[in-house]
Amino acid sequence: MDVASDKKASDVVLLRTAEVTTMADYFVIGSGRSDRQVQALAGAIVDELRKDGVRPLGIEGQGGARWILLDYGSVIVHLFAPDEREFYGLERLWSNAAQVVRIV
Repeated sequence: MDVASDKKASDVVLLRTAEVTTMADYFVIGSGRSDRQVQALAGAIVDELRKDGVRPLGIEGQGGARWILLDYGSVIVHLFAPDEREFYGLERLWSNAAQVVRIV
C-alpha cells in the first residue's frame, strides 16, 4: 500500500477477504488518474516487491491499463482507471470483506 500511495494512487483500500473467499486473503484496490499512471503504479509495485524477492504469480490487463491485476497469491492488487473502478465496483461486490485501511 505504501508504494501505491507514494506513487500518488488515489483512494487506496485494503480489504481482508479471507473470511469471504478462498481466492486471496487480501485485496488492495487503488486508482490512477490516467492509463499511464495505472501502468506506472503497477510497475512500481512489481519492482518494489521484486527487490524483496517477491514475484507476482500473474499479471493481467497491462495492455489496456484500465484495470491491472497483480496476483501475489494471498494478496491481489487491483489498479483501476477511475471509470473502470466505479463501473466494476469491487468494494460493493466484496462489501462483506472487512475494510482494514483506506488512504484517500
